[in-house]
Amino acid sequence: MLDTTTTLADVLYPPLEPHREGLLSVSELHDIAWEQSGNPDGLPVLVVHGGPGGGAQPSYRQYFDPDAFNIVQFSQRGCGKSTPYAELTDNTTQASVHDMERLREHLGIDQWHVFGGSWGSTLSLIYAQHHPERVLSLVLRGIFMCRRSELHWFYQDGASHIFPDAFEPYRDHIPVAEQDDLIQAYYRRLTSDDIDVRRAAAKEWTRWEMATSRLFPDPEYLEKAEDLDFAVAFARIECHYFINAIFVEEAHILNHIDVIQHLPTVIVQGRYDVVCPTRSAWELHQAMPSSRLVIVPDAGHSMGEVSIARELVAATDALR
Repeated sequence: MLDTTTTLADVLYPPLEPHREGLLSVSELHDIAWEQSGNPDGLPVLVVHGGPGGGAQPSYRQYFDPDAFNIVQFSQRGCGKSTPYAELTDNTTQASVHDMERLREHLGIDQWHVFGGSWGSTLSLIYAQHHPERVLSLVLRGIFMCRRSELHWFYQDGASHIFPDAFEPYRDHIPVAEQDDLIQAYYRRLTSDDIDVRRAAAKEWTRWEMATSRLFPDPEYLEKAEDLDFAVAFARIECHYFINAIFVEEAHILNHIDVIQHLPTVIVQGRYDVVCPTRSAWELHQAMPSSRLVIVPDAGHSMGEVSIARELVAATDALR
């Protein structure tokens, strides 16, 4: 039965501020913003945000007991407070893996737990496959492995059957002659020299994702598409990654799954997640038999849904 009385504030830890933050130079072009909150001597945990292009968020700190965890967040290249803003040059999956290691070394952390959802689950898995000796455990939500079938489902034909009303303005922003490949069509506009063209495309791309991220659509989520500073970075960087198949071979994560079989892994998945459908979480769990899969029966994609948040907090509490 759907719980309509428990609020997100009931489930999460209280808001807290970072005690340390800065910019870290990771290339000649890019600086990434990072922060630490919670207990400086606590268990290190790296929070990997979604998108790509979503940026670190203050609310992400609240999924961890601040007395128990040294909570590390960073914004990936081009988004959040990282600079340069919305930059696509030298912005790849391999670069993000490099940046995570660079940040770990900069902070003097030997090993850490890794926590990521949606694209954050993708990057967390790929980071762990590159540096398994640095990862203590994985807590993953809304599994996304960026295979062609997953991209086609959400951006071309699939989720459109469930949310036709939200899909229509996203699709119809593109002329009919280009609608057979919406990702490619949006990429042309999001990389246009015309700022108004970029912003208009970013708004529609972001609005489509925000409209479908929760079991019950949330007006506050839709407002993110109106924040053009957020939307342009979010849409440009996402589309850039997707047009390049996230710079890895098809099924990269499953192809290299043996490297991380030993890592304690919890997967939290909303049953009615249409952005990253449950099939991907199921296939990852089947490929990692020792992982624990929690399918949340009354949730979609967002970690801001109460029942998803409850399971994520339970998973991080268990790490103590």
